[in-house]
Amino acid sequence: MKSIIWFGIFIAVLAIVGLTVPVFTTWHTRDVASVGDVKLQSTTQSTHVVPVALSVGGLALGLALIGLGVYSRHFA
Repeated sequence: MKSIIWFGIFIAVLAIVGLTVPVFTTWHTRDVASVGDVKLQSTTQSTHVVPVALSVGGLALGLALIGLGVYSRHFA
């Protein structure tokens, strides 16, 4: 298969994941203070939201790339 088709599949799969799991959480641990062997750490939680418009646009782009790759392969 052409690389444009694989790239289109990759973008489409990422978009589908963005549509099915639009919110995800990450944790970040950092050292606040350190005295000898003793460390004081703080863990922060961040919530990230993937916009629906971005996922739909990514899906449309992925499908367009797949279609372009199939079209160019078929008629080339």
